[in-house]
Amino acid sequence: MWTQIVGKIRLVQSPWVNHSWHVTLYVTATGLTTSAIPHGDRTFQIDFDFVKHNLAVTTGDGAVGGFALEPQSVAAFYARLMQVLSKLGLPVKIYPKPNEVADAVHFDKDEAHCAYDREYANRFWRILVQADRVFNEFRARFIGKCSPVHFFWGAPDLAVTRFSGRRAPPHPGGIPNLPDWVTREAYSHEVSSCGFWPGGGPIPYAAFYAYAYPEPAAFPLAAVKPDAAFFSPDLREFILPYEAVRQSKFPDSTLLEFLQSTYEAAANLAQWDRGALERATTH
Repeated sequence: MWTQIVGKIRLVQSPWVNHSWHVTLYVTATGLTTSAIPHGDRTFQIDFDFVKHNLAVTTGDGAVGGFALEPQSVAAFYARLMQVLSKLGLPVKIYPKPNEVADAVHFDKDEAHCAYDREYANRFWRILVQADRVFNEFRARFIGKCSPVHFFWGAPDLAVTRFSGRRAPPHPGGIPNLPDWVTREAYSHEVSSCGFWPGGGPIPYAAFYAYAYPEPAAFPLAAVKPDAAFFSPDLREFILPYEAVRQSKFPDSTLLEFLQSTYEAAANLAQWDRGALERATTH
């Protein structure tokens, strides 16, 4: 919920970018950042630090503010952050209802969720740092339209998405507390997407994932690597448990094998123009 609040601040202050790329956060050497956000003729940035465990707001004219990341309710975090922004002369108003969760409680009313575990926040960030590094290596193999490696705070997940260049059929939508028009714009074009997700529902553990939209015929039957990967009929995604990568003798190679083989399954079955979309040095 804290990342949703910060992400929504970036959302309302930024011009709309295709596929909602203007709402995401990015991995840093110590946590997550919004990157620079405009506010009139000023600029500011919000950073989560999961090493020193604080939240920092910095401005282009040298002003700073922030507070410790510690056990506190979502409502308390929301109030503290809005107060910091106001003191810095950066008033922001967001729609305080969470996205992509079924039982959405407005941020300013949520007193139930108040845990913050420094060790596990740091562990989660350390997974993101390593995944971000490998995802960027995978991204560099593609010269067609491709997203940055970025953190979507709705699921939440770290993701990178490749595009064939062709339009896609309208997405059915139906994501809890997310307008269908947002989903349809996000999937307006054919994609092969992959990422890391901390898990939930039918996959109650941390995992890497890969999917295609629209899903090509026979995609669930594609032979992908490594052996630990499998297709989830519930999520309509290939899944590689994080533990399979963590325990691998060569974790980078294991993850890259999963990313590459699932992309090739999607691109080949959907007849992407791979010669025009991939670097000649791809291997």
